[in-house]
Amino acid sequence: MKILVVEDQEKLAKSIKEGLEQHGYAADITHDGKKALSILEYGYYNFDLVILDVMLPQVDGIAVCSTLRSKNIMIPILMLTAKDTLENKIEGLDAGADDYLIKPFAFEELLARIRALLRRPHTALHQELVVNDIVLNATTRKVTKRGIEVPLTVKEFAILEYCMRNPNQVLTRDQIISHVWDHTFDAFSNVIDVHIKNLRKKLQNNNETLLETIHGVGYKLTA
Repeated sequence: MKILVVEDQEKLAKSIKEGLEQHGYAADITHDGKKALSILEYGYYNFDLVILDVMLPQVDGIAVCSTLRSKNIMIPILMLTAKDTLENKIEGLDAGADDYLIKPFAFEELLARIRALLRRPHTALHQELVVNDIVLNATTRKVTKRGIEVPLTVKEFAILEYCMRNPNQVLTRDQIISHVWDHTFDAFSNVIDVHIKNLRKKLQNNNETLLETIHGVGYKLTA
């Protein structure tokens, strides 16, 4: 899962990003509403959820949310704010936010809110994925093969989940980078190849063809 964090307090934004990445999410940051609109109006499909502060420079969070909804961009939005009155909450929800979290907040609650939003039907995301004899549970973050648990690193899990959500499709390196790493990742690095190689070792038995390499293009998980 990839999340866009829109927060003008740089220290808080960095802390949220680091916390999300420790729990297996990829995250990008922007610090003003105008840039957030630019990113989301033309590339909302690169993200699964937006964490949106209300008090932002250039364009505030309420206007960002309203603009996205007016353009029928229905990506889940979790709004953050220091304002805790009932009127403030109603304003955010009426603008189209899916949830509302008041600062300061416990990071565990933020994670719980994110999980709840990603489980909602409009995200069209299944929490348990099955491809051949591999079962991935996105809630418990466990992977089993033929009933035996397979321990994976955070990035291995993220790559496998993305592939299992798109079986029999050739996924380019750029697509994998976009969904698993943030925008600072070096696209010329061989890190993806290393993770794919390790996944194959952990998941393949005998002469199985899992995570097939499509030379010059990317990878495909055959169902």
